[in-house]
Order: sequence, then C-alpha cells, then structure tokens
Amino acid sequence: MADLEKIECVVEVITFRNEDNGYSVLKCRKGKSKERITVVGCMTEPSLGSLIEFGGKWVMHPKFGMQFNFESFEEKLPTTPEGMKKYLAGKIKGIGETFAERIVEQFGKKTFDILDKKINKLLEVKGMTEKRLKLIQESWDSNREINKIMAFLQSYGATTALATKIYNYYGADSVKVLKENPYKLADEIWGVGFKTADIMAAKLGFTKENYDRIRCGILYTLNKMSDDGHCFSFIDVLIEKAAELLEIDKTLLTPVIKKMVYGKDIIQEEIFDAEADFGSKTAIYLPLYYYSELGTARKLVKLICGSRGYFDDLDDDDVSYIAPYGIRYAHEQIEAIKAAVKNKVLVLTGGPGTGKTTTTLGIISAYRQAGARVLLAAPTGRAAKRMSEVTKMTAKTIHRLLEARPPAGFGRNEDNPLEGDVLIVDECSMIDILLMNSLLKAIPENMTLILVGDVDQLPSVGAGKVLSDILESGVVPFVKLDKIFRQAQTSKIITNAHRINNDGFIELNYKNFDESDFVFLEEGEPEKAADLIVNLCSEILPEKYKINPVDIQVLSPMRRGVIGTAVLNARLQNALNPGNVSIRYGDTEFRVRDKVMQIRNNYEKGVFNGDIGFISQIDTNSGAISVIFDDENNVVYEREELDEIVLAYATTIHKSQGSEFPYVIIPMMMSHFIMLQRNLLYTGVTRAKKGLILVGEMRAVFYAKKNNKIQERNTDLITKLKNLFREAEDEY
Repeated sequence: MADLEKIECVVEVITFRNEDNGYSVLKCRKGKSKERITVVGCMTEPSLGSLIEFGGKWVMHPKFGMQFNFESFEEKLPTTPEGMKKYLAGKIKGIGETFAERIVEQFGKKTFDILDKKINKLLEVKGMTEKRLKLIQESWDSNREINKIMAFLQSYGATTALATKIYNYYGADSVKVLKENPYKLADEIWGVGFKTADIMAAKLGFTKENYDRIRCGILYTLNKMSDDGHCFSFIDVLIEKAAELLEIDKTLLTPVIKKMVYGKDIIQEEIFDAEADFGSKTAIYLPLYYYSELGTARKLVKLICGSRGYFDDLDDDDVSYIAPYGIRYAHEQIEAIKAAVKNKVLVLTGGPGTGKTTTTLGIISAYRQAGARVLLAAPTGRAAKRMSEVTKMTAKTIHRLLEARPPAGFGRNEDNPLEGDVLIVDECSMIDILLMNSLLKAIPENMTLILVGDVDQLPSVGAGKVLSDILESGVVPFVKLDKIFRQAQTSKIITNAHRINNDGFIELNYKNFDESDFVFLEEGEPEKAADLIVNLCSEILPEKYKINPVDIQVLSPMRRGVIGTAVLNARLQNALNPGNVSIRYGDTEFRVRDKVMQIRNNYEKGVFNGDIGFISQIDTNSGAISVIFDDENNVVYEREELDEIVLAYATTIHKSQGSEFPYVIIPMMMSHFIMLQRNLLYTGVTRAKKGLILVGEMRAVFYAKKNNKIQERNTDLITKLKNLFREAEDEY
C-alpha cells in the first residue's frame, strides 16, 4: 500500500452502502474545496461528518467521471466545530443534531477529550439524562474500538474489503483471533483462502513450520483436489502436494496428519488398489466427502433392499400399462419400462437418439396410470425446463426440489423427506457426490428412484463420478439403450456422436448447413479460427440462415488461449453487443443485453452453476447488475457479487453439461491438446440440437476421438456399494 495516494476529506453524502461487505459510494469534501468528490470502496459504517484519510488512486468512470477508489482508510476526528457537530450527529448514537450543537458549544475543541476521558461531564449539557449518556458512551467506545481493529487489520495486509469481512464475523475479537491463529480465517470466513491467511500470518511472525499453518495447508490441498473431482487423496500424493505448497520438508507433514485424523479434521481409510504392494493404499478424505460417499452407498443399498412400491404382483407378460402419448415402443424400450416398474432403483442410460426420453415418458405413464405420485428433477435449470417441456409436467432443479435454505442446507432431508411415490432424475451424469448424498437423504424408503443419464458424457464438475461408479458397481439395476432409432439416423449430430463414442469413422460435411447438420470448417491457425468463429456468429449464420445469434453457443475446450473462452467472449461481445451501458469488474466489461452465466450455486438467489441469462439493467452508480434467467427469473447482483457471473457467448464444454442449444460451434485445435479427450468432444457434440460446426484442425478432431484416457478421479463409491450390498444380502 506504500504507493497509494493519500487524500483526507469529510464524508457529506452516503450515496450507496452494502451492509454485508461494506461496499460504499461516498460524496466527500476535500479541504476547503466547494466541489464534492466521489470516493468508492469497502469500509465499516461510514458516517456523515467523518474525517477520513483514504489511500487509493483516481480512476475515470465512463459515466460518472473521476472518482477515488480506495484500498485503505483511517478515520480521524474532525477539528472544526462544524465537523465535530456533523461527526457526533451522524456517528454517535444518542446524539442528534440538537445535542451535537449543545455539546460542541459547551466544550468546544475539548469535546472529544471529554468523550474519551470525562464523559460524565456530558450530564452538564442541557437535557442530558443518565440513560442517554449510557447510550452515547457505548456508541463512542464501540466506534473507537472499530477504528483500532480496522487499523490493525490493514496494517497486516488485510484489504478494506477483507478487514470488513473479518470484523463483521468476529467483531471485537477480530484482533485476538488474528494474533492467535490467522489460519482460522480460512476455515471460517467464505472467500478467505490459505494464501490470504498465509500472507497475514507471515507478517504476524508465524513460522513456516507452525502447526496451524501446516494444518491449513493440508486442508487447502484436499479442497483443491476436490475441485479437480477427487473425493480423497492418497496420502503420498497429499504429502507431496502440501509440502510443495507450504515449502517445508515432507517429514513435517506426517505427525500433523496423524493429529488431524485423531481430531477428526480429516478421515483416513485404506482403499483397495491393485497396483499397491499390499493391495491397498492409505486415503485421506475431508469428512464432507467421506460421509457423502458412505451416505450415498448406504441409502442406495437400503432402497434396493427395502420395501417394494407399486407393481408388486405384476405379471412378466403384462404390458397393458405401456400405452402413453400414442408412442409405439421398440422391444428394448418396453424391457426398460418393465425394469423401471419392477425395481426400486433403476439407472436408465444411453446416448442421443436411443430413446431415453420416450422411454422415460413410458415410465411416467405407467406409474401415473397406477395412481403413483411422480416427481421430476434435474441438476440444472435448463435441464429441468427441457424435462418439463417434454413431459408436460413440472420438473424442478434438485436444489429447488430439496428446498435449498442457505446457509442451513436443505429443507428436505431424512427428517423431512420428499412426498411422492416415484422420483425420476434426468442428466444424472452431472450430479456430484455431495448433491447425490443430499438427494438420497430426502428420499423415503417407500419411494422408487429412477436415474436417467448418459454415462459417456463428462463427469460432474464437482467431486466424484457418481453415475459411472453406480453402474460399474453392478449393485444397482440398469438398462442401457444403444440402438439409434430410424428418425434419429438422419441427424449427423447423433450418428457422429455415437461414432465418436465408439471410435468410428466421423462423417463430416465441409460446406454448410444446406447439406448436413454437422459441419467441419478447416482452419489451421488459431487467430484465423477465432476470426471465423466471430464471423459465423455475427454475420454468416444470421445473414445466410436467418439464425438468431442468441441461439448460437460457442463451446471451447479451454478458457485460455486465442480460441479459449476468455478471448472469444471479449471478441463476440464487441461483435454482437457493442456500445451499450456498461461497467467494468476486474478484467471483464459487462454490458446491458450481454449473455452471462452463473458459475456457482447461489441458493439465496435461486440460480445455479451453469444457468445462462441476459443482462437487463446496469446501475453504473452502485455497480449492481440485473440478469434475467429463463425469461422470467430476474436476479440482482451487487457489485461485490459480480464474481459469480461471467460472459457466456463462449463457455467451456464442461460448463455446458445438462444444457442443449439450437446451434453449437466448437473450436478444435491442437493448441488445446491437453484437454482433447473423447468424452469432451462427445459431450460438446451432443449439446447441439439443430446444427453443429467444428472449426479448426482435422487432426485435433481425430486426436480427441482416439484419446479415451479419461482422467482418473479418486473415488471409493464402487467398493462401498459392493461391501454394503454384500452385507445386506447376508443379513436377509
């Protein structure tokens, strides 16, 4: 903060204030100037009349002109009579304008000394009572304490935003907590990670070998591994990664891990591994992931082995219940519907065009004819909406079905289960281990569960590979549809998707949509490929085929690079939505009518990872943005919440899971070779409904098709399912 410009000014107007994080827009007067300046940043409880020294820099706002963005502040007591009156009236409870006038008139320049050392002398002021004096003293002491705490936090590297978070969480204990264990911040305050706490700890004199530091580094490493899809880490890998992060000798980690296991900060388990010398290796879990795996396995086995629901006495030859929607079913579909009504839990899987949707309709019809109450759900809003359109029934996101109640969790659970007879969940390849465990907790034992999904797609963004593990365990009954129906065979998107999945010959069209819904446009240079993608979205497809750019989604294997989502988003934004009302947040400029995506679950707002919407309004003064999702759900983001959304003209294939778009464009270049895998290409291709264009190098397409080395994830759901099922069979 040494190079920050310092200004000292009096707060005269509070234009905007966010109570949660302290983000404030202030109008201040500097010295004897007649003009007010705009000061913007995070701080605790700004008050009219406060004299504050801000540290920051001047920036030019596109709409509001010059403003001072501060990163540090120090509140000072005003010295003029007018400043004192404004400060007392605006800052101290129990003192309004009248009493501020009387106090300053009586004590003059000694006013603040009196409040500090001889506050009882205020009883000499006309109208002052013991009750009012007590309120004034509490408020004065509190404000002085807050200022001390904020000054201390900032002196040890906390930004104003972080200092505000810390103070809001710990209050008067903030300094004590920071001195005793700054790593506690990473455990308890959302948004504070190991690295932030580590910087503060170093300034406080904590050594690299400190137990709390090593503990925090181990937890951070496990959390980072869960971000990569792992439910646990083998102990040798954990020690290697954590030692590298902490920059300490590996021998220092083992005793800390043992202590953490004893204290139940982490869970240790022996996991079978055929490559290990003794057939098993030591795994280390964060408790959340261990109990989610165990809970998922227990509940699935309990459902499978529990009471039967509908169709207990069904004759194997009776298919009278299979007559919905005027659909004629193929033999394998009839067998799938029969399996769905005979089993308590069933997985229905298959690729595009194999009849999963029509089979699901048959399952719904069968149960509804029997009088069963059928619930429908999917992981994302887009998937739930599509399910509703196809079935003509209400389908909810899993979060809405479970009545998400942040931060407490879900309203539906083992104590308050779902009400219904059958639950059908679509797009189950997207469900991670934490969400699956929460869902299963809410399912009563008499409910039938049917999981529908394409196991060949990418696994969930979150930890685990739940659908794949459930199928591989052999414990849960399943039906895999693999025959492409005649009406689907005319779509090259569908037939090529299956060829990609089976490493077959891909039939490509090198021209346009006049001849095929699957087009390949060759371009060997990434810069020219990016140019072509922008032209396709902004000119070629809209002009030649009258396709609305809103219906076009660019899906890239990666975020980085010339054809990564970051660069493509900026270029597509300028081509499709130039010159609108805008604000800048970090490296991103958001504009009215921009296409944006929510990138984390926000239960309070009712929007979830992967939801796509359009910016309808921007308040350039406060930095708030309004986004409309699904044509109806209007969500407001305050400036400090803008890290939850990103531009979505282009998004990663991973983020597109569970979504379906009319037209999809996918860049395929060898510069993205690290991400080019069969299931990634397959997932991207199957997102397109009407038309797909691959832009790039043919060798990149074939490299991805050939590369079936799926990145392994550390999970143990298969073993847990097998062991628990074996125990249940022995018991019965």
